[in-house]
This record gives sequence, structure tokens and C-alpha cells, in this order.
Amino acid sequence: MKLVFLGSGNLATNLSLALKAAGEEIIQIFSRTQENAQALADKLHCASCTSINDIRTDADVYIFSVKDDALPSLIEQLSQHLNSPSGAEGGAHTPILLHTAGSVPMSVFPETMHYELCTMNYGVLYPMQTFSRDRSVNFREIPCFIEASDNNTLEAIKTLASKISDHVLEMSSDKRRKLHLAAVFACNMTNHCYRLAEKVLEEEGIDFSLYLPLIQETANKVKELSPRKAQTGPMVRYDRNVMDAQIALINDERTRQIYRLMADSIHEDSAK
Repeated sequence: MKLVFLGSGNLATNLSLALKAAGEEIIQIFSRTQENAQALADKLHCASCTSINDIRTDADVYIFSVKDDALPSLIEQLSQHLNSPSGAEGGAHTPILLHTAGSVPMSVFPETMHYELCTMNYGVLYPMQTFSRDRSVNFREIPCFIEASDNNTLEAIKTLASKISDHVLEMSSDKRRKLHLAAVFACNMTNHCYRLAEKVLEEEGIDFSLYLPLIQETANKVKELSPRKAQTGPMVRYDRNVMDAQIALINDERTRQIYRLMADSIHEDSAK
């Protein structure tokens, strides 16, 4: 299939490279910033553009991989472009429009499409992973959650996703929102805890890499135990002497508040 990507960020980079490696044809990258669009296009050996009106109209799939708040406007603009006289050259050609967001419902398509294209095929392909532009990941291990406007489109999305992932699951928008919320706790907030730890260590000139074995074992444990059963430390025991001493070492009030909230949450959960 011929694919056009709208977006050139972390997810777009990793997903487009994975699909190209799987044999799909990426024909164009759209981004509002020429430098970003060209940088990804160079990796994929395809064209780039920064104007909606320059997006090719002969693609089989258009994949939106942009900030959540940019989606409605881009969907509306692309649907108008595809429905314009110059975009109608495909005749009976009906592409699939996909977004890759965890928290945006599939209904964003019919709610924002140009009214004559409300029957266009559309859906979601959400890879649940943290991505960085310059760090490659093994897509085969990444669960991809899909949803579609109809059964035929669902099968097409499933076929596409299965080319890069061994874990393709159908999931509704409502469940995917909860999935993404849980991912924020499991990934983004956890990573911020790493950053808070790093800041404590920086004050004493201690190398954060010393904590990598601890971090790895923490992650490994939940492969065999539930997170609740894997929890240890002074907050489980609610050892006030230890906790009060640690709070006294924290220099800013916000981090002290985070510590107290986490301590209460961990203790209350472990006591259930």
C-alpha cells in the first residue's frame, strides 16, 4: 500500500521506518516544519511537503501522527483537499484515514471531516510504547491497538499492523482512553520519578547509572508479580522515622508533597 504520514515526530519516525522495513511504500511526509519533514523524508527516501494542498491524493492510507489538539483541524483540511477537484482524480479510490493517538476517540473523524467525506474509511492504530526519534525499538514486541469504521477497514488495518507487530488487538475508544491513562502512570510518571531521583543524586555528584540495576530489577519483578505484590520499602511499612528523615533531605516543597502523596497511596494500597 501507498502511505502518507502527517507528522514527523517521535512516533511518526518510528512507525514509518518500521512500516517501510516491512515492505510498505511511504510516498510522502507532511509536517508544518520543512526541516522536520525533510529529515524524516530523507530517512525514508520519499517526498516531503509543508502544505496540505501539496499532499498527494493517490495514497491508500493517510496516517496522522501529530499532537492531539492538532488532529481535528488537520483531518478537516485533508478531507477538504481530498474532496477538491484536483483531489478527485482517483475516482472510486477510497483511502483509509488513521490516527495514532491513545486518548483521542475514533469519532474525531466523522465529527471533523468535510461533510461529503463522512463515509470515508477511517480508524485508529495506536502503538503503546514510548518513542524517541534517535532510539530504535523492536516493533514486533509492541502491542498495537486498532479500531475502524467498518469491518473491511478493520481487516485492512489489522493486516497493516500485523506486518510490524505480533500483538495486534481490537479495542474501543473508551477502553483505549483508559489504556493511555494507565500508560501515563506506568511510563511518563515513572520516568519523572527517575528524574527526581537523578536530581537528588546530582546534588551529591552521584552517577545515576548506579541505579540502572535497581530500575531493571524493578521492571523485571512485575513480569512475575503484580505491582501491588512487588512493592517494598518504608512506604509499605509506613516507617515514619525513615520517611520523615527522607522528607527533611528534600529541598523543594513540591517534591516533598509528591513524596507524601506517594507514601500515603502506597501504604493505603498495600494495606487493602
